[in-house]
Amino acid sequence: MPLQFKLLCYFLLFGVIIVIVLWIFQTFFLESFYTMTKSSQVEKNASIISKSIEENKNVQGTIENVASYNSLSVYVYDSDSLFSLKYACEYDNPATTLNFEYHDVYTYYKNAMENDGQYMCITSKYGEESLRIKFKSRMLDGFATSDMPQTEIRYIKDHSDKIQNMVYADIINLRDGSECFLLVTSSITPLTNTVEIIRDQLYIVTFVFVFLAVIFSLYASLRIAKPISKTNNAAKELAKKNYNVDFNARGYLEVEELNDTLNYAKTELAATEKLQKELIANISHDLRTPLTMITGYGEVMRDLPGENTPENIQIIIDEATRLSSLVNDLLDLSKLQSGSIQPEKTQFCLTDSIEDIFSRYSKLKEQDGYNIVFENSEKVYVYADELKISQVIYNLMNNAVNYAGEDKTVIVTQRVKNRKVIIEVTDHGEGIPAEKLEYIWDRYYKVDKEHKRGVIGTGLGLSIVKGILDAHNARYGVRSTIGKGSTFWFELDSLNSNTKHHTDR
Repeated sequence: MPLQFKLLCYFLLFGVIIVIVLWIFQTFFLESFYTMTKSSQVEKNASIISKSIEENKNVQGTIENVASYNSLSVYVYDSDSLFSLKYACEYDNPATTLNFEYHDVYTYYKNAMENDGQYMCITSKYGEESLRIKFKSRMLDGFATSDMPQTEIRYIKDHSDKIQNMVYADIINLRDGSECFLLVTSSITPLTNTVEIIRDQLYIVTFVFVFLAVIFSLYASLRIAKPISKTNNAAKELAKKNYNVDFNARGYLEVEELNDTLNYAKTELAATEKLQKELIANISHDLRTPLTMITGYGEVMRDLPGENTPENIQIIIDEATRLSSLVNDLLDLSKLQSGSIQPEKTQFCLTDSIEDIFSRYSKLKEQDGYNIVFENSEKVYVYADELKISQVIYNLMNNAVNYAGEDKTVIVTQRVKNRKVIIEVTDHGEGIPAEKLEYIWDRYYKVDKEHKRGVIGTGLGLSIVKGILDAHNARYGVRSTIGKGSTFWFELDSLNSNTKHHTDR
């Protein structure tokens, strides 16, 4: 399902739940809440009056204030004088006020005695329906208040729909040892008509609410889903290799972070695409050049008498060798990047390996005047793949020779620090701009963007160096200054002198 449709459904479901809850509480439970609230108010006001009577402080004034403010009828009887009336105050609806006879007062008093001095009931003007309470809690029509003790209730509604009254009885022990009996009554208004009015209003409220909920849900779901939809459309364009697309959808943090990530991925993919095109062009150039020369010299030797000379044959051999080296380097690089080649580590003298590589450059030093120097102070032993590490050094030296600069100087330095041997290969060439240093390890990456046929190697040397050193988990890098040259370096663990004659397995 589309995100926008899901959000719409969730918002509508939430609205429907609110409407259902509103209907339940406003129609089914309204009367119960009203009765519970009323009983709590009557009991609270009765306790105020009881306290005033116990302390004998402004009893009449307190009764009148409480009764008038809360529309109550209050009666106080002297229990020791056969329930003679001491105080009376009627502020309830006269049409619903109960007229207590002697036997009525005595009945309430007896019920209060049986219930720890307090008793509450709901009764109509034409007959009493019992509500017995022990005041260990309060519960009316199945609802309880948490701050009161357990309650035993038997409440029967007046089926004649007559106005009902709530009667609260309390036996008060005075300080002089005498006893008073308090009766507080309050009418309970029938809610039948009120519920019908509320139900009619709820029909209108429900219609309006559902309509507004649909409008709001459509707007909110569209607003929330719009940035994601915009990002999705841009991602589809990116999948079509349209690297000019911009992920600029905004709205909330997660979408902005996603767009930042996709913009970064777009930049990297564009760079990879460009590099791939350059790679194909450069490899095609390097493959075509030796093939053209081999074909050309072969045709000359075939068609022209006297051209079958050792010099022409040597050119064909050199170009074939160069072509073979390029193919082998491509295969090695592919294997390294796929992880199919694992280093075969042994203990060997790294210093001797470097000196052996130097012997290969003797012809280059004699014919072209290169100054290639190896600086070291001791023989260093390492545990690594000797063939692959030699290939690393050879490729770094080839790179340095190709970009040696006018002085044609290449310096290879070996030094030991903190049980690490560090190999540095330095040239005095043009240097590499700082913003381009991270790309030089890519296949066929050219800092000057101009492909030229290298003096030595195939143009894949640094990529092979990276693959081999990554396989050894070795640290490596490059430092460069424009106009002064570059230094490529890597480091390996150096073996202690007391273990250099033993193979570490």
